[in-house]
Amino acid sequence: MKNQLVLHKEEYEKLSAICNSLQRGTYAKAVFLIDKDGQLLASSGETQDLDVTSLASLTAGNIAATGGLAELLGEKEFVIQSNEGEHENVNISIVPPRAILLIIFDRRSNLGLVRLRVRSASQEMTKVLEEALQKPEDQGKAAFSDFTDDDIDLIFGENV
Repeated sequence: MKNQLVLHKEEYEKLSAICNSLQRGTYAKAVFLIDKDGQLLASSGETQDLDVTSLASLTAGNIAATGGLAELLGEKEFVIQSNEGEHENVNISIVPPRAILLIIFDRRSNLGLVRLRVRSASQEMTKVLEEALQKPEDQGKAAFSDFTDDDIDLIFGENV
């Protein structure tokens, strides 16, 4: 059974900074780091017009499906996938130990630049994720555990 991935504020901030740097360095429209379970971990760029929940879920499903294909072909998994569209392109990379990096880019960038920058960003992300997995779940405070009852009331209304 795999350990639950709990991101604390420190890890979340590090991953967000890596996403920001990668987005700027590749001229990508958006960068997403997704858990293999389909949960968004961090993102950067033009994300406001996207259904991020569906995007994360479909990306994780894509990795699971191609994992089945890889297994049929005798591979452990396909670590990089690229899709080219008329206006948008995507690059999907596995980030060990269990995350997925999705980059959406257009003609402002190119696949070679994306793959080059992903290599070092992925290594940085792997270190942060491994650190997060080594921490006991109750150590420190998870990114969203800092909310007070007043914060919750503000978000959901006072009749919670």
